[in-house]
Amino acid sequence: MVEMKIKNHDQKRVKGGLITMPFIFANEVCEKLAVVGFQTNMISYLTQQLHMPMTKAANTLTNFGGTASLTPLLGAFVADSFAGRFWTITVASIIYQIGMVSLTLSAVLPNLRPPPCNNNEICQQANMGQLAILYISLLLTAIGSGGIRPCVVAFGADQFDETDEKQKTSTWKFFNWYYFCMGGSMLVAVTVIVYIQDNVGWGWGLGVPSIAMAVSIIGFVIGYPLYRNMDPAGSPFTRLIQVCVAAYKKRNLPMVSDPKLLYENEELDASISVSGKLLHTKQMKFLDKAAIVTKEDFSKGQSNPDLWRLNTVHRVEELKSIIRMGPIWASGILLILAYAQQSTFSLQQAKTMNRSLTKSFQIPAGSMTVFTLTSMLMTIVFYDRIFVPITRKITGVERGITFLTRMGIGFAISVLATLVAGFVEIKRKRAAFDHGLTYKPHETIPISVFWLVPQYTLHGIAEAFMSIGHLEFFYDQAPESMRSTATALFWMSIAAGNYGSTLLVTLVHNLSAGQDGSNWLPDDNLNKGKLEYFYWLITLLQVVNLVYYLFCAKFYTLKPIQVASNDKVDGVELGPNV
Repeated sequence: MVEMKIKNHDQKRVKGGLITMPFIFANEVCEKLAVVGFQTNMISYLTQQLHMPMTKAANTLTNFGGTASLTPLLGAFVADSFAGRFWTITVASIIYQIGMVSLTLSAVLPNLRPPPCNNNEICQQANMGQLAILYISLLLTAIGSGGIRPCVVAFGADQFDETDEKQKTSTWKFFNWYYFCMGGSMLVAVTVIVYIQDNVGWGWGLGVPSIAMAVSIIGFVIGYPLYRNMDPAGSPFTRLIQVCVAAYKKRNLPMVSDPKLLYENEELDASISVSGKLLHTKQMKFLDKAAIVTKEDFSKGQSNPDLWRLNTVHRVEELKSIIRMGPIWASGILLILAYAQQSTFSLQQAKTMNRSLTKSFQIPAGSMTVFTLTSMLMTIVFYDRIFVPITRKITGVERGITFLTRMGIGFAISVLATLVAGFVEIKRKRAAFDHGLTYKPHETIPISVFWLVPQYTLHGIAEAFMSIGHLEFFYDQAPESMRSTATALFWMSIAAGNYGSTLLVTLVHNLSAGQDGSNWLPDDNLNKGKLEYFYWLITLLQVVNLVYYLFCAKFYTLKPIQVASNDKVDGVELGPNV
């Protein structure tokens, strides 16, 4: 998202590298332990402690998730414009900490939540003041996430110098192991933290993640002397707008006969093309007019042009790269929409099923995502240690397969996950009917919760392929000066998926309501609903999305870059590291 400059050449050689990874990964582990421990079982907190109706609670969480994934654009802008990634991460973490402490206090202090439900009485819902504290706490955590999410991944990747051949391959491996560390901490969160929330209390259940967040801040700051820090050089959003304005002003000019006549200025682009300059492409020729030179483009006595009238080919190609990434970006939304159901309706399914492992121990419903995370972690290890070396010999690609292929595999597996989920829901409802429990929503249905394991596992495998591939795609295909922005785009797709889930749940809930009170997604009794229809609707949408993605991937143009090494130009690559 932003143009970054190394503080000095000697510092670039000394700082960064693998030595910084323990601090960055430790921060990520503690931060994700806090975030996931805070969010995973939150629907239980909203329905059981604040007495929200199920659909309202589900929409509150998906809206919060969407907002938390939308704020990274703001965080990316702040980091790249003036604050830098390190200080953005640090300040955002403190804001997140304040939000978590506020929510923890609301769980501890009786006046900040409604009284417990009494038998055979209608539960009193949270009042406006109590909801205000909830929403303010969620807003603070969303703002904090906005500074952390787009910067941590880019900050970690910054520690490796892509102009050094020894470190070049470490960048894409970083994404795999970043996700692995993140998944490991999430695994602890959905087991240990959720167990504390369900069996010890919400005070400790939210307090422990708050403590973990404080530890993550301290650990991250301690590593400051070792980091390869970049100075912010201004937001790229201004450059993108300048290209649009310049192209519009020159819309009536005839196109030049030879692209070599378009304006180039290596000195002007030096800070945003350290690894190499982008080459001219034939798509979106109307934007090329921003690089047509006219007499009015240069003020008297000025060597550099007025950038609101004339831009270099490199800057025009930056905008083209972002536009070309749009269709692939959009394809990831539906996978997030499908994945979001695990923390809402899949969790509600689990709460109705037999979760006993022994006579004295039950699996917390919120811990069912342990199967998603375990399968994701196992898939990452398999992918990195077995799959890549084997496929590399076949394809000749350093990564084994391209990130576009990796994403396609993830999409296909996600389709299977929601298809299976529908059949499992039929079996769950049939067991409820056979035992006369259809109209007893609070009774445990004598069917093992392990019937849900296949759908959770398939979602984990799909995420290991698609989400990491998506992140690689954004980082690799974005212009080098916009990689923080690209990471923010990754989180924006998650935001869109969560908002899409809210919209779809609301539409299905309203449109499927019958005069007799029936509903696909009932508020109070899942046994009377048609949740399988909802899962299969998502399956159908994902099939259409998969076809759309394959079409986009087939016609996608990899960014062409003239790679520079030291003082010599090495040649042209189509999307480095593809």
